Amino acid sequence: MITRRRFLGSAGLVAMSAATGVPGLAAAPPRWPPYRQAMAIDGLGGVDYLMVPEDDPAAPAMLQHIRECGLTAVMMTAAPQGRFWFDDAAYHATRQRIDDWKARIDRHPDAMLLVRNRADLQQAHDSHRVGVILTFQGTESLGEDLDRIAQFHQQGVRVIQLTHNRRNLVGDGCMEPGNAGLSNYGHQVVERLNAQRIVVDLAHGSPRTIREGILASKAPVLIGHTGCRSLVDAPRLAWDAELKLLADRGGVAGMIFWPYIRAQGQQMAADVIRHIEHAIDVCGEDHVGIGTDLGISPIEVTPEFTRDNLEQIRGMIEDGIFAADRDPHLTLFPPDLNVPNRFEVLAAMLSARGHSDARIEKILGRNFARVMGEVWG
Repeated sequence: MITRRRFLGSAGLVAMSAATGVPGLAAAPPRWPPYRQAMAIDGLGGVDYLMVPEDDPAAPAMLQHIRECGLTAVMMTAAPQGRFWFDDAAYHATRQRIDDWKARIDRHPDAMLLVRNRADLQQAHDSHRVGVILTFQGTESLGEDLDRIAQFHQQGVRVIQLTHNRRNLVGDGCMEPGNAGLSNYGHQVVERLNAQRIVVDLAHGSPRTIREGILASKAPVLIGHTGCRSLVDAPRLAWDAELKLLADRGGVAGMIFWPYIRAQGQQMAADVIRHIEHAIDVCGEDHVGIGTDLGISPIEVTPEFTRDNLEQIRGMIEDGIFAADRDPHLTLFPPDLNVPNRFEVLAAMLSARGHSDARIEKILGRNFARVMGEVWG
């Protein structure tokens, strides 16, 4: 996900609407009345405030967005992802980053708390604060030392994703053509994660890694941020067979907001909903969630952002992350969900399509909370 951005308030959002021609942004976003009582969990996101220095000019607005977003919790990546070499220096840097984030969270107890167990998640919900759930996108931070799992658990890490796009010691990521699945070491990692009561996340896995990870785990697992590959044949998404197996074993798949969910053109809220509804058809409403892979704060579409974004998307196309014929003039976020309370806006859209309040609340976060509570205790 993006780690450094410039952000905007409602006035900037109106200006963005005028500049882009995206319908509906200049008007007040739709509301879903039960939202503030719902448990909303982002299966992979970012508390942007933790990613910038405290004296950054944008920091106060980011802190305000935390208070406005209405989320119960966000899973946030604390270690670099997709690295072949995670040496001792990177290991110690990761541990220091976690300590630094925890200190900043503690300095704003009215807005955030670190989630370590089911009770913390419920406390975040009851107190209307954003719970930060620490995760890794890949097991590179473990190296070949299984004891690091206990070390990171002691620090507060509660979800670990097995792979990123590349192959690592545990298994194949989604961009590996070999589709080799879990290694012997990978099976040991899953077993140790289960024993340590850390949630296994299979996002970014190859199809075989996803399938074997589901079967290897004695506890329900997540695919925290993905989409439906039967709708768009992109390697980052999951086939129906894996989604169904995940559901059969009690897991949950979070639908992503990134351009993967649309073959061409700019993805919008309607595309997110299309994947949510297909996942419901495949998995059932008890096994679908949302994993945006975006920060909480909305993004200001400045000329600087547009230039940097175009360069980033072109690089991702060159790396094969997006299809070679993909139009690079798009953003990683759906423009009509570029608000702090995007979960509420999406909930209102789902409600307008006839989904019940009970189903919507499950999708917003209750399904994720069920798996986390079962694993964490």
